[in-house]
Amino acid sequence: MRDALTRHWPEYLMEAAGLGLFMFSAALFASILEHPASPVRRAVPDAFVRRLLMGIAMGGTAVAIIRSPWGQRSGAHINPAITFTFLRLGKIAPWDALFYGAAQFAGGLAGILAAGVLLRGVLSDPAVRFVATLPGPRGAAVAFAAEVAISFLLMTMVLVTTNAPRLAPWTARFAGVLVALYITFEAPLSGMSMNPARTFASAVPAAAWDSLWIYFLAPPLGMLLAAETYARLRGAAAVRCAKLDHLNDKRCIFRCGYAADHTAMPASAGVTPVGQRTTREERSS
Repeated sequence: MRDALTRHWPEYLMEAAGLGLFMFSAALFASILEHPASPVRRAVPDAFVRRLLMGIAMGGTAVAIIRSPWGQRSGAHINPAITFTFLRLGKIAPWDALFYGAAQFAGGLAGILAAGVLLRGVLSDPAVRFVATLPGPRGAAVAFAAEVAISFLLMTMVLVTTNAPRLAPWTARFAGVLVALYITFEAPLSGMSMNPARTFASAVPAAAWDSLWIYFLAPPLGMLLAAETYARLRGAAAVRCAKLDHLNDKRCIFRCGYAADHTAMPASAGVTPVGQRTTREERSS
């Protein structure tokens, strides 16, 4: 535990900052689009169009976080369901997964609380409600099934693209498109979470606890099903790393298999073969 914390604490903080920024962005754009006093809300009365605009904003936010220098270094999971799915696939060490998860929960909560301080009473208005993810009018069962489905599709996309050299550069953009589409079309069913830490962050100030179990169970279930499906079709060895963006020269703390393929990553990236935890950078420090 101490070794992981000593060596990898920068990546943990980057994960916290990533989800914190995502939550801050969600709170800001939801306030602009949904608060009754907002001129944008009055100018765009159609709820579908507002969801479309929200989807574009949050999809763009996701792409920016994944492609940022911090996202390239930490892997930009910003989601414990993704982190623990990579743990199941053997791509991240247990202590790193635990600290990633803790950082994601803490960062998400810090982001929404910071937005609350900035926006004051705007974020607590019932029309915004701290951007809480809640089941739609069709109920908890539909919300649970929808969360499993969208989580399954997102994780499948990540595994397919990150492990295909031609598709890997497009992973962030594909993720952004999925986030935008989910917010536009799926949000009325479940609120569109896919992320236990994201839902928890909003639930704390909104006191929205009744349906928290949906968002703690459904996203990990959907992503684990995607991982099992991919592993059965391609084999677990086909999963090369836990980063969403490999094409950079940032340190990799994962059990990364990209070092064997010099066409997939720059030689300066310093990653190591599967099964080894330390990078060249770490060994030289």
